[in-house]
Amino acid sequence: MELGTYFQPVRLDDTTLREGEFYSNIASVTQIYTDEGSFPSLDDVSLALIGICDDSGSPFNAGCKDGPDEIRRFLYPLAKPVDNMKIVDLGNIAAGSTPEDTRFAVTEVLYKLLEKNITVIILGGSQDLSFANYKAYEVLGRVVNIASIDSMLDLGNDASMLNNRNWLSHIVAQQPNFLFNFSNIGFQTYFNGSDLVKLMDELGFDAYRLGAIQGDMVRAETLVRSADMVSVDIGCVRLSDAPGQAQGSPHGFYGEELCRLARFAGMSDKLSTIGFYEYNPLYDRRGQTAHLLAHAIWYFIEGFYNRASDFPHRDKQNYKHFMVGLNDGDFEISFYKSKKSDRWWMEVPYSGERKEQYQRHLLVPCTYADYQQAQQNEVPELWTKYYQRLN
Repeated sequence: MELGTYFQPVRLDDTTLREGEFYSNIASVTQIYTDEGSFPSLDDVSLALIGICDDSGSPFNAGCKDGPDEIRRFLYPLAKPVDNMKIVDLGNIAAGSTPEDTRFAVTEVLYKLLEKNITVIILGGSQDLSFANYKAYEVLGRVVNIASIDSMLDLGNDASMLNNRNWLSHIVAQQPNFLFNFSNIGFQTYFNGSDLVKLMDELGFDAYRLGAIQGDMVRAETLVRSADMVSVDIGCVRLSDAPGQAQGSPHGFYGEELCRLARFAGMSDKLSTIGFYEYNPLYDRRGQTAHLLAHAIWYFIEGFYNRASDFPHRDKQNYKHFMVGLNDGDFEISFYKSKKSDRWWMEVPYSGERKEQYQRHLLVPCTYADYQQAQQNEVPELWTKYYQRLN
């Protein structure tokens, strides 16, 4: 099936698409699907935006299906972040007859775009669509890391119908499974409980409390840099900064912290999809939340066009290599520092039968502090987690 058959044109007024008075805006460098029958070409495209107008997986947030065009209304008038950018907006995937129909369409679209090495920005819609995003990598046979920026761990009962609170459980239950690691960034314990946090640890996943991340954004950068796909629930942002959510909280990330995380994601050579979910225009005030999400996407785009292309899996020649011996020389950990960006990775040994599939994940993004810890003859916790998962 042709890609265009899955999409409906974007409906935006002329004011949104008008060129800026003193600058070139994002609309001026984006090929937007606005007219039926004129679906954009994907030739020489490296970054695409799609909307998904389905809220069936979010029973307590009816209305979030209308989020994509509202976000676009604030995104396109913004000044373009870099001069050499080129984006295509493929339009909106409408809700299917059933939630399964929508998810099938999303998986098909993302699979075809990823196959063309196109990075995708997804505007939701409900967060259960992250499951459809994961399935696209499964179709490709690609093992992935997922990072979720969310106040909830979304590890509900997989026996229940797929929704925005149990989508991770449904991914974990898939066989064969293509999930290598999952990281939650910014969960709040009073929304999840200690048993759920313990379960995350038993599964070998990474879960970082809001306070821990706000106090260590360098660690947050490594978690995002490790991910192939990032799922953002607008509920991660405090209600005062993002009122356009059905179940907001007085606590959460500040708006500027979300933008910083989005820029980290854009700068990651490894990342190929990012989704922004659960925004609901019905609860928004003067477009405040849509405006914030537009800013976050702006920062993602800016980061994307400033990628250092220094993921060491490609070429280790452009790195400083450090070997650190531990336990009186019983074993060593290899660290790599990029000569381009000064970012760090550490290597986790693995010689099992899935080595080819896991190759991209054996170099784990880390911090200088992890290197210093190893120098003190202490094995970094992050290295231990990955080693136990593999061996």
